[in-house]
Formats: sequence, structure tokens, C-alpha cells
Amino acid sequence: MRTAKDPLYRRHRFPPEVISYAVWLYFRFPLSLRMVEEMLAARGIGVTYETV
Repeated sequence: MRTAKDPLYRRHRFPPEVISYAVWLYFRFPLSLRMVEEMLAARGIGVTYETV
């Protein structure tokens, strides 16, 4: 498992937990990027579908 200090997540705007959750939603369920954006917005995370 990767940690927050891992170079993979360096210089990213969002924490690794948010990034991995968005990727999990996109690949686990047949969702569009806009639907992932809406699901994250429902949890208080403001990202655009381009960011996802």
C-alpha cells in the first residue's frame, strides 16, 4: 500500500485517499467521469470531471 509520502502522490492537489477513491469508483462501477464528480461532490469534495 502506498503512503502519503510516496513520490507517486507528490505535487498532487488532493490526498491519496481521495485519488484512490475516485479511481476505484471509476473502474469498479460503470460510471462516467461526470458521475464520479457528482459522487465526490456529494461527499464534499469539489473536483471537476477533468480532474478525475
